[in-house]
Amino acid sequence: MSQDTQSKNQEDTQWLNQMLDRQRKAFNAARPEQLSVRQDRLDRLIALLAENDKALCEAMNEDYGNRSEVQSMLTDVMSAINFAKYCKSNVKDWSAPSRRSLQFPLGLMGAKGEVRFEPKGVVGIISPWNFPVNLAFGPLAQVLAAGNRAMIKPSEFTPVTSNLITELVAHNFAPEEVNVATGGVEVAKAFSALPFDHLVFTGSTETGRKVMQAAAKNLVPVTLELGGKSPTIIGRSADLERAGSRIVTGKTMNAGQICLAPDYLLVPEEMEDGVIAALELGVMDQYPTLRDNPDYANIINDEQFERLRNMVADARDKGAQVIEVNPADEDFAKGNQRKMPLTIIRNPTDGMQAMQQEIFGPVLPVITYGKIDEAIDFVNDRDRPLGLYYFGDNSSERDKVLGNTISGGVTVNDVIFHVSAEDMPFGGIGPSGMGCYHGIEGFKEFSHARSVYTQPKLDVAGLGGLKPPYGERARKVLHFMARK
Repeated sequence: MSQDTQSKNQEDTQWLNQMLDRQRKAFNAARPEQLSVRQDRLDRLIALLAENDKALCEAMNEDYGNRSEVQSMLTDVMSAINFAKYCKSNVKDWSAPSRRSLQFPLGLMGAKGEVRFEPKGVVGIISPWNFPVNLAFGPLAQVLAAGNRAMIKPSEFTPVTSNLITELVAHNFAPEEVNVATGGVEVAKAFSALPFDHLVFTGSTETGRKVMQAAAKNLVPVTLELGGKSPTIIGRSADLERAGSRIVTGKTMNAGQICLAPDYLLVPEEMEDGVIAALELGVMDQYPTLRDNPDYANIINDEQFERLRNMVADARDKGAQVIEVNPADEDFAKGNQRKMPLTIIRNPTDGMQAMQQEIFGPVLPVITYGKIDEAIDFVNDRDRPLGLYYFGDNSSERDKVLGNTISGGVTVNDVIFHVSAEDMPFGGIGPSGMGCYHGIEGFKEFSHARSVYTQPKLDVAGLGGLKPPYGERARKVLHFMARK
């Protein structure tokens, strides 16, 4: 590492620590803040997004080389606006103290117990490149609703969007409320090592382990949304045309660069040809052309594009049948659009990269099964996924799949949609993540549940004979309380 680079890293670390200290001091000085302050911050967040929607979409398009404005509005801008509105409409109820019951005879004597959901302090948010607006401002909405201050580290892979986020945040929030730290890997490392009061990370499982390790040195609680290989199980009762269309929508949106994208399909042996035909039909309906189609996103950069091409080559070299769904028979070797058609891998094996790595692109392995138990076992033999999808109208089979598998969340007869349900918690389990946001559960994630017990004027312990010197009365009281 050069001396200039080392000096720059020291400056970045110093600035990050100063900003954290500044926010924490402001947080402590302002307590207790009125609920109206939180609502005002949410209003400013909504205004930031609504007044700059076009600029944000243009920035994402520039970072990708091609990304549909409609998609960016749908998946990033509007989803973040709607979630901020949802948080604002619920923050009063979420923040209300929760009365709790007390064991006999404390409640009868006038003792009171309640849980107050109080802000933790300063929350760090490390957001990824695949949905750079939504995954920065979505968590921020709930962090602000819980009464916290926030520091955001957006991805260096989307520099235009990250710089615009920095500018807009500075215009709409005081640095003591929300601040943004841009930069590369070294800044991210320094950011994840800060002694935050909570840290949110969205990204790969590999990086998530490093973030958690850095946070552990300061005992910082973490929320990790990590992705993984989300399976899609096609039941024998599934409507194949409908299933194919919906799987294609989820797998080709953002060119498959979605943590919840269906990663592989499990299909009945006799239905494999029909499922593949349904996928091909879905692509033809939605993307009759691909290479110059503005609705179909680019792969984010050359490194990711090459990784996906190597994955396909690896599968082909190891004996898989590779089916490129290319309705207009276009030549993707021409130009430098980083466009990749939906690529089906038939007969994949565990030794292939496509079955070992999260795909995060438009590559889709198809695996066959005989009985539904085989599909369930296949899922259970692997890491617990972020999402699980089941297609079919057989309710007993559906319940068997859900009752015998574990995943972060589930969508039935579609893919990905459970993340759009704002009132339900979203998160992973095990290698696919920990903790959650969305719903009241997300609010509680970013709050400290503080127990407050108020003792009555009566000497409770003394009346029960539970103060030394202990005598016969204490023994009788304890014997009475120990009865079934």
